[in-house]
Order: sequence, then C-alpha cells, then structure tokens
Amino acid sequence: MANILDIRRRIRSVKNTRQITKAMQMVSAAKLRRAQERAMAARPYAQMLVNVLKSLVARADTFDEQTGEPTNPLLLRREENNVLLIVVTGDKGLAGAFNTNILKAAARFVASKQDKNIDVIAVGRKGRDYFKRRYPYAPEAAEGVETKRAGAIQIVGEQVGILNRVPFAKAREIAEQVVKLYSEARVDSVYLVYNEFKSVIAQRLIVDEILPIEKLGESDIKQAEGMSEEDRKRAIEAAKKTGASVRAADTADIDKKAAEFGAAQVDYIYEQSPKELFGALLPKYMAIQVYRAMLESEAAEHAARMTAMDSATNNASDMIDSLTLVMNRARQAKITKEIIEIVSGAAAQ
Repeated sequence: MANILDIRRRIRSVKNTRQITKAMQMVSAAKLRRAQERAMAARPYAQMLVNVLKSLVARADTFDEQTGEPTNPLLLRREENNVLLIVVTGDKGLAGAFNTNILKAAARFVASKQDKNIDVIAVGRKGRDYFKRRYPYAPEAAEGVETKRAGAIQIVGEQVGILNRVPFAKAREIAEQVVKLYSEARVDSVYLVYNEFKSVIAQRLIVDEILPIEKLGESDIKQAEGMSEEDRKRAIEAAKKTGASVRAADTADIDKKAAEFGAAQVDYIYEQSPKELFGALLPKYMAIQVYRAMLESEAAEHAARMTAMDSATNNASDMIDSLTLVMNRARQAKITKEIIEIVSGAAAQ
C-alpha cells in the first residue's frame, strides 16, 4: 500500500490543480461575456449592411445588360478547380475538443475535395500548426507571384494571436486578400470553417461557402455539426456555477428595425453606377462575414474552455475524495498493524 506521506503530497498537489482549473473556469466565463457583448455590438452594423445591399439588389441590375456578366466579380460563379479554405481555430489549448473538432471538420472538407487545388488561410495558432505539419507553406501564392504550386494543398496565409480580442482591421485584411484572389480568378470558391455561436448550449461547427455570393445575408452551409446532448448538459452545469447565461441574446428589435429599411417602398436615385456601388459594398460585406466568424469562434472557445475547466475541477474533486479514502485505509491498516504488534508482544510475555 502507498506511503501515507506520499498520498498526502498527492492530495495537496491535486488541490492546487483544482484551484487553478477553478480560476481558469471563472476567467473564461468573464471573457465569454465580453466576447458575446462584442459580437452583439457588431450585429447592428452587419444587419444594416446586408439590408442596404438587399435594397440595392432590388433597385439596381446585378448583371450588365450588354454583356450579361455580373456587375461585380464576387457574384460570378465559375467551375470549381481552385478552392480557398479559411480555418478559424483557437490560439491556446485546454478547451476540450474545441480545436480538434474544427480541425477534423477541415480534414473532412479537404478529403471531399481531393481532385481540387486547395489554398488554406489558418486563423489561430492551433490550426496553423496543424496544417504546417502536413502541407507546404507558400505565402507568395497569395501575393500574386507567379510560381509553381508547392502542392495540391498549400498554406497561403496565417493569422496568429488575434482571437483574444478580435480586431476588425485583421478581418478586413483577410477579406481584402480573399476578394483579391477571387477577383483575379486565382480561386473559384471560398469556404469558411468555424464554430457558430448563439449561446453556451446553442453552438454548431459549420463549413460555410462565402464566395461566390449566392444570396446576401444567407449562409450557404455545406457541413454542419451541432452539440451532443451530453455536451449541452456539461455546458449547462458549467454555466450555472459561473453565472453565465445559457440563452441566446434577444435581437428581435434590432432585426426588425434593420428589416424595415430593406423593405421600405422608396425609390432611390443613385449617383454612382451599380458596378461602383457593388464594388464598394461587397468587400465590406465580406469583411463583416469574416469578422463575425472570428467573433463567434472567440466566444465558442471561451465557452468550451469554461466547460472543460469545470469538468477538470469536478475530476480533481473526485480524485481528492478517492485519495482521501485510500489514505484513511492506509492509516487504519497501519494503526491495526501496530495494535496487533503490541498485543502480540504482550501475549508473548
């Protein structure tokens, strides 16, 4: 049987670990609330931009009357030979299966496009490290340099260390790179892999086709994977202990006001041509799409870490109880042995 002193040391070590996981759980809950607030603050702008574009589509031609071509290259659908994949993961671990699930979804997507050339932009350290271990890094391909492909699958860009507090400037930078690649016909479609977040218990992992643009304001989801019932129960328990809300934010009023703008029966006179208007607004629409995905992934990561740290804390408590029981048994066995030795010695005399 283990030495009592060793068991006590292990119990003390597990207690220290439990304090750390509990603190990390509370920190993640606080960061989750802030991430949700940032996502909500960005929603009115995104919704209004979508409705401005819908209003423009309803009142201006999206196709040139003479050539029959779309007024903007982002609306043009081509045969899919070259694919751009944007994968949004976290920068840190200790978040349960959060990063693993995203990378598995990306791997399934890559497997489904084996006959295509795939360029990858990795957002987040975990995704960057995963792809760099498997595929060549060719950043010059995203700059328009005419070089031979490093492979059928290659990494053309990375963004690391930005998901702790997502800056819109980085989302716009990624969107500008994507728009340039698509406009120059160097990629034929663009897909975004991220964790869509509505609340702690309403999340799903999706693969969304963002280019070409089919319908403004509507996702073209190719793959989707929701939370299991067991994951929901664990998330609810973790949220109860930290005071985090499990309900999705009510945005009915915001959506209603934004929808009224797009549905207003008013005739506008545009000074610019439809081509100029779409050329200015569609890149902004792409930037807000990427920004939304990054904000929701940030919130989902904090929710996953909060749940994982709650499970770790519970496991530490169970281990402490188990070790305490072992220690008590060892101590009782030692006492019993000493009593037997005393009694045996007395009987021998």
